[in-house]
Amino acid sequence: MRVLAEGKIEQFFGILNRSSELIQKAKDQSYLDSLIETLGLIQSDDIEDEELTPADIKKLTNIYADFQANQYSAETIRKGIQMAILKAIRIDKIQANYQITPDTIANVIGYIISGIFHGKKELSILDPAMGTANLLTAIYHQLETSIGVTPTISGIENDDAMFELAADSVELQKIHAELFHEDAIQNVLAPLVDAVVSDLPIGYYPIDANAKGFATHSETGHSYVHHLLIEFGMNHVKKGGFGFFLVPSQLFQTTEAKQLLKWMQGKIYLQGLLNLPKELFQSSAAQKAILILQNSGNGAKQVDPVMLGEFPSFKDQQAFTKFLTEIDDWEQNDLL
Repeated sequence: MRVLAEGKIEQFFGILNRSSELIQKAKDQSYLDSLIETLGLIQSDDIEDEELTPADIKKLTNIYADFQANQYSAETIRKGIQMAILKAIRIDKIQANYQITPDTIANVIGYIISGIFHGKKELSILDPAMGTANLLTAIYHQLETSIGVTPTISGIENDDAMFELAADSVELQKIHAELFHEDAIQNVLAPLVDAVVSDLPIGYYPIDANAKGFATHSETGHSYVHHLLIEFGMNHVKKGGFGFFLVPSQLFQTTEAKQLLKWMQGKIYLQGLLNLPKELFQSSAAQKAILILQNSGNGAKQVDPVMLGEFPSFKDQQAFTKFLTEIDDWEQNDLL
């Protein structure tokens, strides 16, 4: 079954790739822009584009004839689009914030969420910096499979290209989602949810006036965008709800961390900080961790002990499985 599934992913990626390469050459534009056009065209009945020749349109029509939506699972479509975006990042030499959260990391975050929300009949999730929605939809499918819940999902993205990729991806996967093409720091009217999950962009937020309304804003100079997004996210979590954030492993060791900790005091519980394996990152400075926060209220309390640690290598299956079991035990015996 695995080989068959991988074959279908390759097949779908092949359709996207052939179309994107043709459009890229015909219009002399980036692979990314051509992929965005492809994801729109593949869902339409007619190809109308003055910049394409009749011969180009005929070739594209033949390419899309190979695409029958009902032959591909939503997860196959997600992974095929993921492969195409990874190619765009490589070909177009795109900036770091376009990088996709690897499925290995998405699966671990999904596993932790599944353990905490096991037994729930309904679940709502928001990603305030969704990018191409790969993390959000990967977790969506994982929760459907692992705990039998179809989550209600929402996402926010400011970048035009990433938002278009996210919207097309969600539509092709036939997922009902509420997506906001906005800057989360400009106070989007997003829903209140059970959980926020996000692979946060790292760096400084350029517009100081927008950051001023946040408790985590810097007193001097620009504020850290990841601090602002953590605050935004937890402000949109229900009482007792959770936030799961991919953050720098040194998050609390910077001078700017004081503002973050001050904001958390008395209302946000730090329940876990799990470093991902060093081997996944180019340097120790680039290492990331999964931050687990819980909103106060609805019976929530500071867990003792806080779940701190570092994942063993994903290649060491025995040690990795043992660590997941420790997380299970902590969730069931201490956190919940």
